[in-house]
Amino acid sequence: MSAGCARWLLNFSTRSMISSCPVYWSSSTRSTICRNKPDICTFLWSRAALCTSAVETEETPTAKKKKPSGHGNASMSSVGRRIPHRLIQVIGESGDNMGTLHRADVLKMMDEQGLKLVLLSESQDPPVYRLMSGKQIHEEQLRLREKQKAKPGQSAVQVKELTFSSGIATHDRKTKLKQVESWLEKKHHVRITLRASRSSTGNMDSHLENLVHQMETDFGFVSKPKVIRDGKAALCILRPPSAKELAQKSKEKPTAESSSESADTSSKDTSESSVQQ
Repeated sequence: MSAGCARWLLNFSTRSMISSCPVYWSSSTRSTICRNKPDICTFLWSRAALCTSAVETEETPTAKKKKPSGHGNASMSSVGRRIPHRLIQVIGESGDNMGTLHRADVLKMMDEQGLKLVLLSESQDPPVYRLMSGKQIHEEQLRLREKQKAKPGQSAVQVKELTFSSGIATHDRKTKLKQVESWLEKKHHVRITLRASRSSTGNMDSHLENLVHQMETDFGFVSKPKVIRDGKAALCILRPPSAKELAQKSKEKPTAESSSESADTSSKDTSESSVQQ
């Protein structure tokens, strides 16, 4: 066997092993390949076409799943003219119940009045739909989105922290309280820790409560002052006041002013009577 034939045979056997196709050689095939070298390419392609292992291992591409829309729960849209149910319960444009109607009658009403059909509840039997105008659908979408934004827990409350000693200077204490006031105005919660100094006496919780009441802005307590670290510090968490607390405080101000005025007038009367005597 010549070197050319050996090289062609080695090349062919390597390709056969890669394609995992069993190939059986005969003496007549080897002699034909050696005599006619250009026919080797034709032979290889013909043998590869008969091999089914490569075709069997091919995988069909899977269809990509659509990602769910983020506003799917907070929107409503028209179902168009494709009503999958034969009988449906219809709510009119003004909100009145029109009863159970055939979908052909509903389509006729949509064409005559220029309205759109919106699915309200598919779990009921029959399903509930409503006839709405385009303006009504747009307004309802805006209302649902605003309602979803206003749900509690959608935006986390930011908590600011402040720690200082009970022996802090007066100027520094006022500066820190101003910082707390600015955080409360920005609707943040404020966690205040008051450490006991060497010269501090009394309960740290009462000291902290007197300290926060020196602020000019209104606030509420998430956690009232309490003693921590075996009495060596006190902790409280402040929050912006609620609307109910603000209304209650506004009612208390006139009564406090009237009581102070009455106290002033009574003190004046007593002083005048003492002078006359």
